[in-house]
Amino acid sequence: MSIWQAIILAIVEGLTEFLPVSSTGHMIIASSLMGINELPITKIFTVNIQFGAILSVVVLYWRRFVQGINFYFKLFIAFIPAAVLGFAFNDIIDSLLESVLVTATMLVLGGIVLLFVDKWFRNSDNTEITYKNAFLIGLAQCLAMIPGVSRSAASIIGGLAQGIDRKAAAEFSFFLAVPTMLAAATYKLITDLLGLELSDLLKFDIVKITNSFEVITSDDLQILLVGNFVAFIVAMLAIRFFISFLTKYGFKMFGYYRIALGIALLALLAMGVDLRV
Repeated sequence: MSIWQAIILAIVEGLTEFLPVSSTGHMIIASSLMGINELPITKIFTVNIQFGAILSVVVLYWRRFVQGINFYFKLFIAFIPAAVLGFAFNDIIDSLLESVLVTATMLVLGGIVLLFVDKWFRNSDNTEITYKNAFLIGLAQCLAMIPGVSRSAASIIGGLAQGIDRKAAAEFSFFLAVPTMLAAATYKLITDLLGLELSDLLKFDIVKITNSFEVITSDDLQILLVGNFVAFIVAMLAIRFFISFLTKYGFKMFGYYRIALGIALLALLAMGVDLRV
């Protein structure tokens, strides 16, 4: 993977991670069009640059992250469902992630749902998220374990279904992304990149942990650093755009876009194009 290919993938990640359009589908298309979808570094890279996207949320909303302990309690409660289900069904989730057909199908179905969300859930002026709201939003987020569903869309709709204001629901989705994506990305890097098991970390096997870092070359490190920086900048811009667009126009345009993207993926699959997650 070249630096320019890494930058393009990072831009795609930054643009799509927090929008209700499924970053997975976009990464499949981008990496396939560039002919790098089969490279081992590509899968590692697409997981690693999520750290840059996560950092963008912390920087943009840093005041919220220092406002008080209740904020973290709500995030923890919302994070619990994904943590429990993700650990329990990790193998099933991994097998689903390998299916481009599942991703494309859920893009279309999720797009159809977004066409009607604005009618189903009228915008309210309720910006307060209770502990119960947080837990139910966390449950809704678990739907995103199916590739193509979109973590952002699932968690935002989970908030709207409880009468939460659009902006407040979207922002809580961003906040919830921090522990959720951080845990998932860290786990994937430990197992996929370093080849470690959680037991190795729990046993604090210094020799094995130290030796595992030898698989990272200086070129890989440069690509990962550039990718995270680009994803960080682009994600900040995307978040600002999304909040403004969502409050004015709602979800319908994202629904049409998802449907078009899903159909495009299904068409590529039908033509025999080699697509991989």
